[in-house]
Amino acid sequence: MADTLNRWSGIGNLGRDPEIRTFQDGGKIANLSLGCTDTWKKDGQDQKRTFWAKVVLKGNRANVADHLKKGDRILIEGRLEERKWQDQSGQDRYSTEVIVDGFSGRVQFLTTRTEGSSQPSGQSNQSSQQSYAGYDSSLNQRRGWDEGGSSDLDDEIPF
Repeated sequence: MADTLNRWSGIGNLGRDPEIRTFQDGGKIANLSLGCTDTWKKDGQDQKRTFWAKVVLKGNRANVADHLKKGDRILIEGRLEERKWQDQSGQDRYSTEVIVDGFSGRVQFLTTRTEGSSQPSGQSNQSSQQSYAGYDSSLNQRRGWDEGGSSDLDDEIPF
């Protein structure tokens, strides 16, 4: 069993279009800016605070960024990494980023789009959400599981 856990999850809206970089070897990296807003009441007044998460999609996960636009509502699951870099004056700077790559993490669309349109319809419909968790979602249907979590498997368990 692992001694530690490094996992971050957030639901929010993209603050800008993804920045996608493609390398000569065909690899990709996509940088996202995800705004996650907390809301609460204080003395009867609505309060809110937005946390901006830097998200980096690496490898095959970066392909998802081709379908994302500013304002899209998405779910991100990944791990936190701190990156050290130098600014123009030579000062060491640090950035904390959410990394989604390989088998770790997940990107899920929560904004639905009308058919044939790249514009969000504004409705959140569970059945039309798309998930890019590193597996073929059609496998779930072949195993008898649908997107709603119900099962049409036989109730008789042989053990």
